[in-house]
Formats: sequence, C-alpha cells, structure tokens
Amino acid sequence: MTATALELHALCKNFGRPAVENLNLTVRRGELYALLGPNGAGKTTTLRMVAGLISPDSGSVRILGQELAADPALAKSKLAYLPDDPMLYDKLKPMEYLEFVAGLWGVAAEVAEPKARELLEWLDLLKHADELTEGFSRGMKQKLALAGALIHQPELIILDEPLTGLDAAAARQVKDVLLTHVRQGGTVILTTHILDVAERLAERIGIIQNGKLIAEGTLEELRQQTSQTAGTLEEVFLQLTEPA
Repeated sequence: MTATALELHALCKNFGRPAVENLNLTVRRGELYALLGPNGAGKTTTLRMVAGLISPDSGSVRILGQELAADPALAKSKLAYLPDDPMLYDKLKPMEYLEFVAGLWGVAAEVAEPKARELLEWLDLLKHADELTEGFSRGMKQKLALAGALIHQPELIILDEPLTGLDAAAARQVKDVLLTHVRQGGTVILTTHILDVAERLAERIGIIQNGKLIAEGTLEELRQQTSQTAGTLEEVFLQLTEPA
C-alpha cells in the first residue's frame, strides 16, 4: 500500500499567465494538510486539477498510487472534492440528494441508505430530512454537501474553503467530521483563509504563492524559516508571503 495520498510532480497550468508553475507536492496518508496562500495564488486551480475538473498543461497527478491521466475514473473514485460553493438540487430532500449522489458512485442502495442517515445525524441534519434543500441556510447546504462527499467513503477528501460562511456550531461539526476521518486513516486536504483553523487542525501546511510552493512543513518548521520563533501561523504566513 502506498504511503502517499497525493503526489504532484512538476504540475503547470497557464491561463494567459502561469496559475500553477512547476508545483511539486506530496501529502501523506492519514494526515490533515492545509494548502494556504493569498488570493490568486493558485490553490483552487491546483485542487481542480487534482479533482480532474481541469487538465494540467504539463506535469502529473497521482492519487493513492494511481496516475490520474492513466485512469481518471479509477483515480477519482478514491477521492471526494468539495468546492467553496457546492451545487445542490433545490427540489430534493437531504435523503434524496444523498441517495442520488450514492447512485452516481455506484453505492448499493442497501449500503447508501443507512450511511446517509448516519451522516445526516452526525451533521445535525436528520431533523431536516423532510425539508427541501432550497430552504436551507448556507451552513446547512455546506454540511449536506459534505455528507454527499462522504457517502461513498472516499480515502481522500479535498475541500476548498469548507468553513466559509458557517457559524461557530456548524464549523465545529464540520471540523469534527474531518478530524474523525483522519483518525480513521483517511486524508484531508483543505484550503482556508481562516489561519487559526489551519493552525489548530493541520499536521502539515503548504504555502503557495504565484503558483509556486514557497514553504512547507509543520508550524514549528515554518517558524524556523522566519524570525517568528514563537509566532502564530498568521504571523509566519504574512512574513513568508510579504512582497520582496
């Protein structure tokens, strides 16, 4: 069994200018990894290439040992990708939505139904099981989308700004779900602008700027690259990304 969940090698993407440039990145199995960077740094483009939504101009993506370009369906079956503004179907109820998503992944109905109920209860949505999602708050929609990402029990979960717009209670539920996934041997990669969340949750942190990985490691290892010997992640991040 490969010890890595994600390997990016010399990954490049250009949209008239480089969005991601020669990016090399390795995320180990069973860790929560935070990919941080200023706006426009290339974080979302990187995650979309990993999810197979856009193709790199060059370089490679390997997911749990499987080359994405060689067998996209097999590689993507091992992961779940949750964008910052996930799409739900307004006229479906939560259970209907989860059963629909499970069907897309080929999960048998007798497996999907109890798993869906477990996820809805876990995320405090079971009491809204008979409501249409069109009436849900942003936080409720974000939690339902997370349930949809987990319904096929992926080994790797990739989340782009999963806590944006959530109140404290909803954010705590989402963080608990992610930490439980990691404790059970899964891997989580997330982006966030809430740096104290990354500081508390992430085992390792990568900082990307102008499409390039400029620093990586634990908080203590990042501190060693700056003068912030006891600084917060925010202080370290600002020093590493300040204009030359």
